[in-house]
Amino acid sequence: MRWRRTKPLMIGISPRIGHPEPGAKGLRSRTLQYLEQSVAHWVMSRDVMVFMLPTLVHDGPINRSAIRLSDYVDHVDGLVLQGGQDVSPNSYGEEPLCEEWSGDKIRDAFELELLMECIEAEKPVLGICRGCQLINVAFGGTLHQDIATQLPQAQVHNDADLYEHNFHDVRFVEGSGLARLYPGLERSRINSIHHQAAALVGRDLAVEAVSEPDGVVEALRLHGDTYVFGVQWHPEFHHPGDPGSLDCTPIVDEFLAAARRRSR
Repeated sequence: MRWRRTKPLMIGISPRIGHPEPGAKGLRSRTLQYLEQSVAHWVMSRDVMVFMLPTLVHDGPINRSAIRLSDYVDHVDGLVLQGGQDVSPNSYGEEPLCEEWSGDKIRDAFELELLMECIEAEKPVLGICRGCQLINVAFGGTLHQDIATQLPQAQVHNDADLYEHNFHDVRFVEGSGLARLYPGLERSRINSIHHQAAALVGRDLAVEAVSEPDGVVEALRLHGDTYVFGVQWHPEFHHPGDPGSLDCTPIVDEFLAAARRRSR
């Protein structure tokens, strides 16, 4: 009898979107959809299959199918909302304080619908950086459009030169899911690559971690049976063997465990 291995989990990752640049030629004149290799490989480290879920356009010049977002959700065991361009202030009822912070409304609309389809289907969702912010917006929350401007007392959360090497401390909220995931660990160090953050926390969301010492929200979890969790840092940039930063292996393991339970 031929041996057959267990079917691997299938995890969808929403795309980053590169919009055509005015006056550009070649590749930069095209709409690009892509995912960052590190986040794909971080999820794949647990022997799961990863698929990028491109946006759906039903009124474009090329339209050969009637695929819907619900079809994506039917065929994946979980969803990762990766980082990228700002969430548009228009998506949470505000106007941009400056043009630079206008965000990406097209990506917002796609990911918000995709997120809600997953919640409807009880498929687990993990949000990273922008993904965490989008989860907050999906449940009626708002964002600080720019931490340095609106929270001048805050530490530096985004350093373009240091990028993933910019770190600060984070404190886990007592009794939270993160506190249970890391028993005996009250705080750790995480990378910080964001200039926006949750302001008003959305309904049914619990704050699970805050940065130290300024209290900026760093992790959110949805109350209820469906797994929806977001972290403001980039766990895919943390090396498990680095004693100077948080080992984020338990985070991906928890997310994938939720996906396995749902796929049974």
